[in-house]
Amino acid sequence: MADLKRKWKVYLIHHSHTDIGYTERQDKIINYHCDFIRQAVDILNDIHKNNRKEYEGFVWQCENFWQVKNFYAHAPAEYISDFEKYVHSGEIGLSGNYLNMTELISKEVLDTRLAQASEYGRRIDHPVISGMTADINGFAWGYADALAQHGIKHLYSCLHPHHGMFPLYKKVMPFYWEGPEGNKVLVWNGEHYHFGNEMFLVPHGGSTYMTYDEFHRPLQNNMVLIHSREDTDQKEMEIARTRLERYLANLEEEGYLYDLAPFMVSGAITDNAPPNVKIAGRVNELNSLYQGRITFKMVTLEQFFAEVEKNCENIVTYKGDWNDWWADGIGSTPAAVKIFCDARRKYRICKKLDEQGRLGDEHLMDQAAENLMLYAEHTWGYSSSVSEPWETLVGDLEMKKTAYAINANTEVSRNLDGILAAKGEVTITQDKPQRYRIINPHNVDLKTRAYLYIEFWEYMEGINYSEDMPIEVVDMATGQVLKSQVKRIARATQVEVITSLKAKEEKEVMIRLAKDVKPVTVKNHAHIGAEGVEDVIVPGGYRVDTALVETDYYKVVVDQQKGIAAIIDKKDGKNIIREDAQYPAFTGIYEVTDRKGQACESRRRMGRNRKDTSTMRCTSRLKDIQIVENGAVYAALRLDYELTGTGFYSIFLKVYKEIPRLESTVRIHKESVWDPENLYISLPFTTGEEEVKYIDKTGCIIRPGIDQLPGTNMEFYLLQNGIVMEGKDKVLTLAIKDAPLVTFGSLEAHPILLCDGNNQDKNREQAYSWVMNNFWETNFKVDLGGFYEFSYTLATHEKCSAKEAMELCAIDNEGILGFYTL
Repeated sequence: MADLKRKWKVYLIHHSHTDIGYTERQDKIINYHCDFIRQAVDILNDIHKNNRKEYEGFVWQCENFWQVKNFYAHAPAEYISDFEKYVHSGEIGLSGNYLNMTELISKEVLDTRLAQASEYGRRIDHPVISGMTADINGFAWGYADALAQHGIKHLYSCLHPHHGMFPLYKKVMPFYWEGPEGNKVLVWNGEHYHFGNEMFLVPHGGSTYMTYDEFHRPLQNNMVLIHSREDTDQKEMEIARTRLERYLANLEEEGYLYDLAPFMVSGAITDNAPPNVKIAGRVNELNSLYQGRITFKMVTLEQFFAEVEKNCENIVTYKGDWNDWWADGIGSTPAAVKIFCDARRKYRICKKLDEQGRLGDEHLMDQAAENLMLYAEHTWGYSSSVSEPWETLVGDLEMKKTAYAINANTEVSRNLDGILAAKGEVTITQDKPQRYRIINPHNVDLKTRAYLYIEFWEYMEGINYSEDMPIEVVDMATGQVLKSQVKRIARATQVEVITSLKAKEEKEVMIRLAKDVKPVTVKNHAHIGAEGVEDVIVPGGYRVDTALVETDYYKVVVDQQKGIAAIIDKKDGKNIIREDAQYPAFTGIYEVTDRKGQACESRRRMGRNRKDTSTMRCTSRLKDIQIVENGAVYAALRLDYELTGTGFYSIFLKVYKEIPRLESTVRIHKESVWDPENLYISLPFTTGEEEVKYIDKTGCIIRPGIDQLPGTNMEFYLLQNGIVMEGKDKVLTLAIKDAPLVTFGSLEAHPILLCDGNNQDKNREQAYSWVMNNFWETNFKVDLGGFYEFSYTLATHEKCSAKEAMELCAIDNEGILGFYTL
């Protein structure tokens, strides 16, 4: 035995890691986890009824509340009764965390699921005070507040450091995590969630993954546990004793403060693993062997944290975001993520429109929340998605994953339709009047744009309407004619109208044929030739041409080589594009890395970079610039580019004339490539040298590089709505509607700098929208091919708080509502 200086207490937390789709079909995973709980109940019943002393001390920990919820939905009454009995006896543990989540989920939806766990605890008279997450590499700062607000005092993190890393520069330690609202959660920053298996504490469930000792290669080559059952059991015990004693001795050498060591264990060395009663047998065997020098015990999360609170003193408190290293999976499914983001926005709009819950359908909202949670859960595909992208199961699981986003969108859309019907929306009729209701659902006064539609088959005042007929939009209460602009779309004419609305105001408008239309005649100044090309600058007015678009608020300068070269804020005369920008605004940057050998191996070597030094990087090359629209509301440019990896890359830029707002829509035809690749869109915007950047994540607003836990990821962030740039005299908001991954700074592969909480330089670096990637070697969707559209809204504001500015950012994404009425 190693020369251990302490008497150690080793705690085993036996759970099954939930991956919804990584190892099997999503629907089968539901059945698995329901059955795993039944198996745990059967094991405990057998131990107690048949006096199975060799397995005394068996304890099962439910990893999340989703498992318990599905168990109740499918289990017979006698199993439910036994389950609750074992929860009260401490032989089955509960976790208040709903699933292992990405930061895609909104605080509003997360709260509904955490509330279910806390309500369940009250119902069975056993408060749910602990939670755990496995595999994922981080949580938005608002997660700490959300857990605490629902009575969850403890969080056990057993992350997976593959392409990620532990926070605080070390693991195996407790700390208090204080949320932005001041709530605290006691966190155990633990080892990998299969680390107990790596210690061979699980009979016939051992592994070798992160321990590179003399057993590692023989185990990987299947040269050890193959001779006989007796020899296998003996060899497992040898490995267990050797690895465990070395591990504990190393903790002592490193100055580890405590005499307790927890290990997460799975019944088999796989995700979605069944319970294994033989773990209790090994625990009892080890206790007999070590005779109190090391004691072993299977425990629940609650029981473990009780020991931490009793034995661990002077636990340090940390504040900040625990930025997730695994957030980038969403970049492999940009189309589905766009559907998800739309559903998330509609969910929020429903809540704003129906604050009392009287107009909508509570069941639809609950189903939408469930599907939003299931889509935002961390599993992003089948385990061989990259190595075998042609496999049927790979495609099946991708479609089923996407279905969660689609179903959430359908359910919340149906609920929104019901709310709008209660507010006067009508379906189309053959002779419908051109009357509309516009609603501001937000708690902020707005001057903004609304969209109204005239169906292609409609008659107006008895005349078959076409978009070349002059119309006007009239406020029916005041008679005021509102500024509007028409555009032909697929099956209608879109009428974009500028209107001012108080918070929560509703306004009725009508569209009619214009009353006062000036007849067309030849202008008596030089501005257009006989060929119809308007390319002569007219003195004294605002220019709208392929070199300059000017409005009341901006001058947008376009360069024939660079594209959008400058955006001058006319209020202060300053360029809101960085002077040191490496890439012009909204242009595309494509990266591809040649596969060196197998598709998986080249990706594995990238580590925490999502590229390597051999990565080829290409910038979009401008081919053409056109003014495609120019009316009372906005002028629009289209810039067409060539970009490697795409069939086309095009920017459609709308510059509004009476509000300080620009909207950019980037349209891409992405080619299918199996090699590791990334696609970024340049966002080189700034308010000046003294700028501070903010982003919003689940339940919080943070300053990247500053409001983070020490030792966390600064390579990329998964945001909710956009970026706020706070300058000395103004605020710039950039609403990012469809592609929520962003990165700051150099795009080149580089040594990884972890956050120390004081990285102002990182906070001031240029932003990029990271719209696509397929770099992961297991379960990312490898094929990014297809047609995509990504939207961004840029606006300048008077100086305001980051919270107020971020709400304006969210409102830019959510918009206001316009619909048919009688």
